Amino acid sequence: MKPTQSQIVNVIPAMGGQPLLGSTSIGAMLIDSGRITPEDAERIIRFAKEQSLRFGDAAVAMKLATESDIQLALARQFDYPYLTPGQSNVSDEVIAAWTPFSDRVESLRALRSQLLLRWFTGDPQQKILAIVSPASGDGRTHLAANLAVVFSQMGERTLLVDADLRHPRQHELFGLKNASGLSTVLAERTGSEAIQRIAGFVDLSVLPAGPTPPNPLELLGRPAFGDLMQQLSTEYDVVIIDTPAASFGSDYQLVAQKAKGVVMVARQNRTTMEDCTEVAEECRAAGANVVGGVLNEQ
Repeated sequence: MKPTQSQIVNVIPAMGGQPLLGSTSIGAMLIDSGRITPEDAERIIRFAKEQSLRFGDAAVAMKLATESDIQLALARQFDYPYLTPGQSNVSDEVIAAWTPFSDRVESLRALRSQLLLRWFTGDPQQKILAIVSPASGDGRTHLAANLAVVFSQMGERTLLVDADLRHPRQHELFGLKNASGLSTVLAERTGSEAIQRIAGFVDLSVLPAGPTPPNPLELLGRPAFGDLMQQLSTEYDVVIIDTPAASFGSDYQLVAQKAKGVVMVARQNRTTMEDCTEVAEECRAAGANVVGGVLNEQ
């Protein structure tokens, strides 16, 4: 059997007769990803010892790797997945999947922390969260997609459900087929096979909306939707649901009723306080908790 690169790395002798690199070290990851060669790794180790540098700093100093290469290796070393160019069909709108160390994603992680304190506390009745907003274009879909990614990056088994059966977009953002999804599950034409895993993320799956039905409100009002939510809450740690804008009808209320928790999205200089208050009151009337709100400045 021809040895793989990581197998080669583990048997190259270094100074003192010890293995050069472990399979989970930054050096091994850089070799496996094709960023450096085993010969480069030996040179970097020698330089690092001479200059009392860490391996990554030495690799950058020698211009054999870039800062982004090191960040990617560190992310993999600490089991923090994200994507690199050419690796996926996921849209660049899903910024948490592509640029996890940016200021915008740091804001998403701050929101995640608040939700862990206020909603996802371990209570089995608080595993589902609906993202709602008064109008189209408020940023609801963008937030749902990125929030699902940051939860999965911390090791939570995460499912993103596209319950916008009128104008679905999650399949576009994640580069997925939409021949089956929530609509076909509720119509009892497909089952759990409609859920799709996202390559590159061990803990992230998406249930797209599926074909646009002529009766979205009636589908969401079926007992099957509540049964599905109950089932998913036993299989995942976090379920994030994208909903249609409130301006399109009362679909979001049906979703909120089953989710039990909602986050409101408002757009700066566009969404009015009256609109937010009305949507929040309708969610509460449906039996859901308004966990918090997000002001979208984009």
